[in-house]
Order: sequence, then C-alpha cells, then structure tokens
Amino acid sequence: MAKPDPRVTRLDRRSRRAARTEAKPNFLGFLPKLGKKRPAPPAPSRPPTQVVEFPRKPQRSKLEELRSKRQDRAPRKHALFSPPDNPINLPRPRNRPQAMLLYAFRLLILGVGLGVISGTVLSMWDPTTRLTAGANSTVEASPAPEEQAALVFGQELAPLKAQIQTLIAQNAKLSPSVLLIDLDSHAYVDMGMSEVMPAASTIKLPLLIAFFQDVDQGKIQLDQPIAMRKDLIATEAGEMQYQPVGSKFTAIKTVTDMITVSDNTATNMVIDLLGGPDALNQRFQSWGLTGTMVRNALPDLQGTNTTSAKDMATMLSQLSRGKLMSIKSRDRVLDIMRRVENNSLLPKGLGEGATIAHKTGTIGTLLADVGLVDTASGRRYVAAVLVKRPRDDERADLLIQQISKLSYQTFNQQTAAVSAPSLDKNDKNKPKDESLGRSKIAQP
Repeated sequence: MAKPDPRVTRLDRRSRRAARTEAKPNFLGFLPKLGKKRPAPPAPSRPPTQVVEFPRKPQRSKLEELRSKRQDRAPRKHALFSPPDNPINLPRPRNRPQAMLLYAFRLLILGVGLGVISGTVLSMWDPTTRLTAGANSTVEASPAPEEQAALVFGQELAPLKAQIQTLIAQNAKLSPSVLLIDLDSHAYVDMGMSEVMPAASTIKLPLLIAFFQDVDQGKIQLDQPIAMRKDLIATEAGEMQYQPVGSKFTAIKTVTDMITVSDNTATNMVIDLLGGPDALNQRFQSWGLTGTMVRNALPDLQGTNTTSAKDMATMLSQLSRGKLMSIKSRDRVLDIMRRVENNSLLPKGLGEGATIAHKTGTIGTLLADVGLVDTASGRRYVAAVLVKRPRDDERADLLIQQISKLSYQTFNQQTAAVSAPSLDKNDKNKPKDESLGRSKIAQP
C-alpha cells in the first residue's frame, strides 16, 4: 500500500485545525495574531453627512457709514416739541440770489410772528396802569428833554422890568441875571436869564433833585448810612467837617444838611453817592439844563461850577409840576427847601402870609437866591436872581431883597403903586442883618 504524501497530509491537518478553530470560540481572539494582519472589518454603512452652514457674523460698520445712516434716518416727531410742517410750499432756489431772497422772506415771516406775540403779551400786561396806580409813590413818565425844559412865557411885565432896571442902573458894578415867571399866568420878567454864571451853593438844588430821583428808583434808601471819607471833607460851611473821619450819617440827614445849612462836606458826599460829576452832568442835560454843570467839589471858591437863571427857573418849574420825581418826593424836596436857615435874601422881600422854598449861594464874587414863592393870595411864581459883584460887596444883598419885594408886590396883584426903593446904605428899609458886615465866602 502506497504511503501518503506527507505534504498533503500536513495540509489536511492544517485545514482541519482551522475548521475546528472557526467552530470553537476563540477567547483570545481580541489579541492580534503574530505574523499576520487581520483584515480590517468593513466600515459600517452610514447615511451621507449633511453640512449645516451657520450665518456669518456681520462686519462692524465704519464711522462714515453710521453717520450717513443717521443723516438719512428721518427724525422722530413729537406733538409737543416738533414744529409743524411748513404749509407754504416754497420753491427751492436754484442760485445764490434766489436763496438769499428766500431766507429774507422767511426772516420777515418770523419777525411778523414775533411782533404779533409781543403785542399780545404787552396788551395783557399794561405797565402804565401799574406805574400810575399810586400817585404819591410813582414817578410820572418823563417826556422828552425839550418838552421838559419848555418854560411857557406869556406877556412880559414891562412895568416890573422897568423898576428892576432902575435899581440896577443905580449901581453899575453889580451884574445881575434875573428871571421871574408866574406859573399860573406865565407873565414874566427876563434880564439876561440865559447868561451862564458861577453857581456857588445853588448847585446843591439839582443835586437834591437827583438824590430823590434815585430814591424813587430804589437806588438809595433814606436810612442807609453814608461814611464820611477824608477826601470828601470840605471847609467854609457846615458842621460835618468837624466830625471824625469815618463817621456815618443817614442819607436823609446828609442831603438835608446839604440844603438847610449848605454843608459842603455833605454836598461832596452826595456827589460821590450819585456817581460823580460826569454822571450828574449827563442827568442835568436830560432835564434840558444847558448851563448847569458840576466841575469841582465844594467849596468851589473859584466859581467853576456853573448855572443860569433860566436853568434854575426851568428846574423849579418842573419840580412844581411834579415832572422830575414822584409827588411824595416832590413834597419832601419842598419841605427841605422851606427849612433853609439863611433867609436874608429873597425871603426879606416877601409880604405877610407868603412862603418860599429856596436855596441860596454865596462866594466872594457872586450872590444868588432861587426859589418857589407862594403868595398870600394863592399864586405861585419862580424867582431866580444871580448877581455878580465885586468881592463881598454887600450891595448885592440889598439888590436881591429889593427885586424880591417888587416882584412879590406885582405877582400878589397889589394895586398900590410901588416905588423903587433907594440903594442908599442909610435907607430905613434896609434890613438890619449883622451877617452883612462880614465876609460870606462859600457860606449858605
């Protein structure tokens, strides 16, 4: 019997061994076999993958794009704060002249609208009724300077003027400026009324009026204290000069002493309180006074402060009519002027029952007295007499007294003939005034 081929036998054994191995579970099958690679198991079949595309993040806008979008965006309108649409369809201008014309037309419309609104508001609030509500505490509306300054002149009193000329002719060394005017009939006497002359202490009269104008406007309180500085102290007249520097006085006492005793220190304090000479001169011009000016502090021995008989009469006429201040302040001014202590000039010529509110002025080369006179018969007239004289010439005192006497007799409607008094120093009618025999430079 033939022997089997050993190679075939070996192959059969191997195949049988492999068959047995496949039939039995291999507990070490998870280990890789050495020498041989196991084939990779086939990949499980999966459905095709679906790619999802997410939106990209938008890029940040540039600054120029944001500005353009903001300009293009229509503004929100609010019923309360947004102006209404223009109902007038204006054509768009094609060139620069048309644009300018359109702008001018728009401004015209705006101006008309503002005018209508302003007129409506003013008609609802009438300041004139408020200003005139209190007659005793309200300043009347000031008219134009020309209207304020207008003195109404009627018929000139030729007989009285002739009598005064006779008095003046008896002494050519005296050079008077005279204006007498009746505020009721407007009869007058004019003798050089516009001549500008040294004012002396009569300059204190417009200061008094300016003071009470500021009181009416609330700029000055009557009880407010005023300190006396060293540079304001003045000699010649008044008692304030003897008080210590820094002493305080109420405004009403200061202005009262300025008039009643003609205190020069008080006058300088009032000038300083009212803003100084420049401000005062502008105010005097607004009243229509052409020759009244403050140039230097008191005492003005050189006569640089000036005025005229016409200016003084104009101011007193306005004061009497209540044109410069309230009625209450006007009454205070007249009360202060009636308390002037120096009554040696115009008051000496008045008759019984007459009253006078006045202010005197005296320096070596000039003597003056101006005032409002109320006669016993109820008439009122203005007397403004300024006399240039040789230094301290006492005949100027007598001349003013005699002019006052003649004018009072005329304006009081006395029918008796009036003869011109003599200027003789031995005249019995000459008042015995001890103060006439001494120098009165810068005295009240």
